[in-house]
Amino acid sequence: MKTHDFLSSLLIALAISTSAQNVKKYQPGEIRQNLEKLNVLGSVLYVAAHPDDENTRLIAYYANEELMRTAYLSATRGDGGQNLIGPEIREELGLIRTQELLAARRTDGGQQFFSRANDFGYSKNPDETFTIWDREKVLADFVWTFRKFRPDIIITRFDSDGRSHGHHTASAILAREAFKLSGDENAYPEQLAYVEPWQPKKIFWNTGWWWFRNGEMDTTQLNKINAGKYSPLLGESYSEIAARSRSMHKSQGFGSSGTRGSQIEYLKQWDGVEAGSPFGEIDTSWERVKGSKEVVFFINKAIESYDERLPWKIVAPLMGARKALDKVEDEFWREIKQKEIDELIVSACGLYMALKSNQSSYTIGDSISIAMEIVNRSEMKMTLDQVKFSAWSNPIQLNTPLLNNKPFISEMNFVVPGGMGYSHPYWLKETGELGMYNVNDQELIGKPENDPVISGVVTLNLEGEKIELELPVVFKRTDPVDGEVTEPITLGPPVMVNISAGVLVFGDTKSKSVDVRIIAGKTNCNGAVSLNAPEGWKISPSTYEFNLSLKGEEQIFKFEITPPSNSSEGYVVAEAQVGNKTYAQGLSVIDYDHIPKQTLYPDAKVKVVKLDLKREGNLIGYIEGAGDAIPENLAQIGYEVTKLGKDDITTANLKKYDAVILGIRAFNTVDWLSYKNRDLFDYVKQGGNLIIQYNTSHRLVTQEIAPYNLKLSRDRVAVEGAPVEIIAFDHPVMNTPNRITDKDFDGWVQERGLYFPNEWSEEFTPILKSNDPGESPKNGGLLVARYGEGYYVYSGYSWFRELPAGVPGAYRIFVNLISLGK
Repeated sequence: MKTHDFLSSLLIALAISTSAQNVKKYQPGEIRQNLEKLNVLGSVLYVAAHPDDENTRLIAYYANEELMRTAYLSATRGDGGQNLIGPEIREELGLIRTQELLAARRTDGGQQFFSRANDFGYSKNPDETFTIWDREKVLADFVWTFRKFRPDIIITRFDSDGRSHGHHTASAILAREAFKLSGDENAYPEQLAYVEPWQPKKIFWNTGWWWFRNGEMDTTQLNKINAGKYSPLLGESYSEIAARSRSMHKSQGFGSSGTRGSQIEYLKQWDGVEAGSPFGEIDTSWERVKGSKEVVFFINKAIESYDERLPWKIVAPLMGARKALDKVEDEFWREIKQKEIDELIVSACGLYMALKSNQSSYTIGDSISIAMEIVNRSEMKMTLDQVKFSAWSNPIQLNTPLLNNKPFISEMNFVVPGGMGYSHPYWLKETGELGMYNVNDQELIGKPENDPVISGVVTLNLEGEKIELELPVVFKRTDPVDGEVTEPITLGPPVMVNISAGVLVFGDTKSKSVDVRIIAGKTNCNGAVSLNAPEGWKISPSTYEFNLSLKGEEQIFKFEITPPSNSSEGYVVAEAQVGNKTYAQGLSVIDYDHIPKQTLYPDAKVKVVKLDLKREGNLIGYIEGAGDAIPENLAQIGYEVTKLGKDDITTANLKKYDAVILGIRAFNTVDWLSYKNRDLFDYVKQGGNLIIQYNTSHRLVTQEIAPYNLKLSRDRVAVEGAPVEIIAFDHPVMNTPNRITDKDFDGWVQERGLYFPNEWSEEFTPILKSNDPGESPKNGGLLVARYGEGYYVYSGYSWFRELPAGVPGAYRIFVNLISLGK
């Protein structure tokens, strides 16, 4: 096995989260629980397709009741989902959902892994999924995770027989294949420079009543797990913990209430050693490790001596166990248990440890001041020997006694060295494909997030033994409302360039102005900014000089972009010249309360589209739903868009709007639509034009989403290139003011549409039909009805994806919807 000094230091270091956390502190009940966990040597890996697919109840149960090492392997980061908390989609949504998974694991006690598969959107069957995912690479990633985590049992969320949708089924198929391959030294031999072959003992499907449509499930051959047990040490049931964990998936609207009482989970064994229980015939004690008797002796002594009022009394026997571990030949379990012991020693001593930077962001060459604060809140005698930072080679010798409840504070000053990469998510640094991220570094594959920009390894001397604890360097500030706020530090370019639009759509040859924001990543940042455009496009002026004296200072420059006369698509790229170097990165910050702040440095570019477009009307009223960029997209083509609140929804007020549009899932998320819907229908009756974008049938605030009978379904067309047929060829929506043809359905992204109605009254006219390969036509994606003097439109087509992506035909059709009755 290849030796990596840095990797080894990580394995034996204290487990901390890279998302701006300090040393993990356990409450008294958690210390007791983790003392008992020292005697458990078993592992469970849960496998599914997306963030929020995991069974948090089963993960919480195995991590906290059975005390197993428990982890979740999500094939994707969830880029293709919807977003209920903001406008982020695709890669930025995937970053949010990654962090939501990490927040969930911090809650339920599991670990987190990913493959390189990209969530390209809904897929109805695994065959379609495997035409877009690189099956061999994703399978290799599953095998890699099995070998790296070394689970005794694998549990899949989904069956492999196709009863769920494509990504789900694919994850189960790959898990079953990886189960057979991970122990084979001839499979993916390139991985064996880092890990050894590992054969899990069993693989199960986490089944349940909901999988059986006829309501019949034979439970006689299934393993039953009561995952609803109550933990006296934690003060709550595992189903209550699971609800808090699942509620971290806020972008998907999965807030959950805790439940109490028995909660039975069912496991169907697919392969492996036959036994009466999941861990039957699997030794999860120290008996699986040679030379461990002395370790067990000291662990049991620590358990016997634990007193929650004098927790440091367990330190001496734990140090004995730590020394005894040195004689254990099994490197894998030796490193894991040493890490667990070190966590307990830190908690038992009440150690507070933090490495705090003086700023939140840096660039190469910056001065950085790091304040180290360590407090030993116990009667144990210990010495702070040294601290060594990942960014600098020489350790700082300290040799300072840490006295009981006497803070040690030291400030150290450095210069950020060259050769460090920007804090952009590692899986987004290289351009990927539709179904795959481009990550070639084997040791990065599977990691949930970047390592901290800078970390420090603190060495303590405790009873003659050296303990190395790794901490991230973080930025701390005091918020007047939230109090102490901890953020990860970031490393970026010396200058960043943000263009004010995600897409610029031109319906005519008139120029558009665009604001280009220059942001200084360092002090005294001087240079010039310019825009590079595709052939045929014109930029004016050609360049601006900028002079920024303070870090974080900004200047905004206005450029005019003129399109060609013919239809054209491409990218305008912003570049900032500083000295003899060119920078073309922007700055994007994602900041929500439930996850750590995320900073990205994406390419500084904007898509530009010149299309043949005619439009009618001008004033649009928009009711926001779950969050989308449609208002901004409509403003791009000349509409005046006003966002409407509850008090704006009166028949008299709505008369002035050429169209009123509801954002995605508005009938799922806007409570007051349960009674304001009638005002909207009256607006239509008196000549208005009402456009409803997609909703789901689950958790509607009212069933009256239309003035006529209309029922939503789960029908969807997932293949973005699926043929679309115009079935109401003469309808105004296909002719005025833009003549719609088959070409207008070219270049769509991710999907055609979702949650189409499958029942509607005769007043509706279906306009289009489309279907995924091998399925019956779906006619409910675009329905138009006259109601009184106006028009009601319901559309499940994915305008919220197509317009931000600058799809020309989507703009032409959507403008026709707005122009109805004009």
